[in-house]
Amino acid sequence: MQEDLIFALWGAGDLRDARLTRELVAAGAESVRLNISDADVAEAMLRLTTFDPPVDAVLALASSAGCDRAAVLAALGRVSERCEGWRVEVRTPLPPPRVAIGARTPGLANIAFLRRPPELPYDEWLDRWRNRHTEVAIATQATFGYVQNRVLEAVTDTAPDVAAVVEELFPLEALRDPHAFYGSGGDPAELTRRIQRMMASVATFGADRDIDVVPTSRYVLH
Repeated sequence: MQEDLIFALWGAGDLRDARLTRELVAAGAESVRLNISDADVAEAMLRLTTFDPPVDAVLALASSAGCDRAAVLAALGRVSERCEGWRVEVRTPLPPPRVAIGARTPGLANIAFLRRPPELPYDEWLDRWRNRHTEVAIATQATFGYVQNRVLEAVTDTAPDVAAVVEELFPLEALRDPHAFYGSGGDPAELTRRIQRMMASVATFGADRDIDVVPTSRYVLH
């Protein structure tokens, strides 16, 4: 089972700065992946937030030996006004494409923060999300990368109560074109069918409410 540390950042400075990456690697990160809400995705048609203000960036760190969390938080505190983090279990139904270190991954990367409805038992929520919804999400959308991060524990004292953090990659045209987002090929009837199937599925595990969707550009920094 792969485990990562995921951090949501607000008021972030230059997160692609080489000094920050060096500090995170020195703290034990074997990979550093950045999703940042920048000018390249400013026109995204889908942007949902319960956070006030909205999340500016999301940073994911992987390390087989574990990271020095205090050192990581110190480094992130230097480049952001607020930082909240979670330890997550990673599942990758659809691996994102490999790109050169520091290069922007093609397309649009949506980061979604999921919350479990209190009336839904955890095991049932997990089954509906991972075992039933995953196939629907891939079948009804034009995704070419899909990463599911189940939250295991918070790693900051004030971390919001989220159950999972999901990353989905879409063609860049999906910023403004619903057909490009859902892969419906310009067919209005097919677009409607896909939207209805997707919305019915997300409603089964509570992702039709209390959700944050952050359009981002994706970078692998190390």
